[in-house]
Amino acid sequence: MDETQKNSLTEADAVVDVVVVGGGVAGLSGALTLARSRRSVLVVDAGEPRNAPASGVHGLLSRDGIAPRELLRAGREEVTGYGGRIVSDRVVGVRRDRERFLVDTAGGRSYGARRLLVTTGLVDGLPDVSGLRERWGRDVLHCPYCHGWEVRDVPIGVLADGPAAVHQALLFRQLSPDVTLFLHTADDPGEEQWEQLAARGISVVDGEVAALEVSDDRLSAVRLSSGRRVPVRALVVAPRFDARGEVFASLGLTAVEHPMGVGSHVESDASGSTGVAGVRVAGNVTDLLGGVPAAAASGAQAAAAINADLVAADTDAAVARRMEGRFVDAFSADAEAAGCERALGNRRHGLDMLVRPGRPTGR
Repeated sequence: MDETQKNSLTEADAVVDVVVVGGGVAGLSGALTLARSRRSVLVVDAGEPRNAPASGVHGLLSRDGIAPRELLRAGREEVTGYGGRIVSDRVVGVRRDRERFLVDTAGGRSYGARRLLVTTGLVDGLPDVSGLRERWGRDVLHCPYCHGWEVRDVPIGVLADGPAAVHQALLFRQLSPDVTLFLHTADDPGEEQWEQLAARGISVVDGEVAALEVSDDRLSAVRLSSGRRVPVRALVVAPRFDARGEVFASLGLTAVEHPMGVGSHVESDASGSTGVAGVRVAGNVTDLLGGVPAAAASGAQAAAAINADLVAADTDAAVARRMEGRFVDAFSADAEAAGCERALGNRRHGLDMLVRPGRPTGR
């Protein structure tokens, strides 16, 4: 049986503790933490992992190099092994219904939840260069910690289409002695940056990049609009990162510009709190620059905060029921007998005490 079908939710189910929207690393990590805390948890996943084009996930302790889809397969198996449920569907609407949320999907299903964990990730806005998108995640990359080792010592190009280009060039210079900065459409570096580039032996090429050239399914060169070809084996870009979260706007959860100017994200604190009661976020939807290890950690941390919140809510409800029970039973026969004994002691036996003082009948 496929792990996405195990523990499948039926129409007879009422409200689960948590619906996790997004089944990437952050979402599955959060779902695992919740399931291990004996929370009823449902993951709704559209099956579009951002890192699917990559050959491997790197920097993840004990799992370095694992294929992205294999990592998710193992994660789903762990979640369902603890009773978590996973459905393959796309969330198209979310609304609040009194004390719960209703999550509507493209498949026509609606799921109720006491809390939401949003792990919908982000969209990479890639530069408009012919052939670039097709190589994204393979030999067109952006993160030195995710894929830098794999391009060590080869000619690396850096496409300057934003303010972080020089910084990227310096980072990748740590991995290869052959780094070229293509100025492309960016402003010229400042005087201090020119000094840094020269000191590190980074070549600078003026002119707009028109296309990438590929040979034997490998990036081979960058072609400028002038027709000049510059051999490279990897190209570093700085995409615009925009959080996926439009479907949650009805709850007041919206993305804002990131303070570093790299895109838009959903603001949150370290525990994923968003300011919208009952909704927490984790992963790239809030942390645009975080890699897979950071996504896993943020999912677990947000889930722990959700569980603590639910524990507090469950405790408050239990106390309220206990207090209500005390009020309802105050005039029951048992309650009156107990009160009489506390107030009168042996005198509560009435005439029996007159017949046999100190020795009530039945004792």
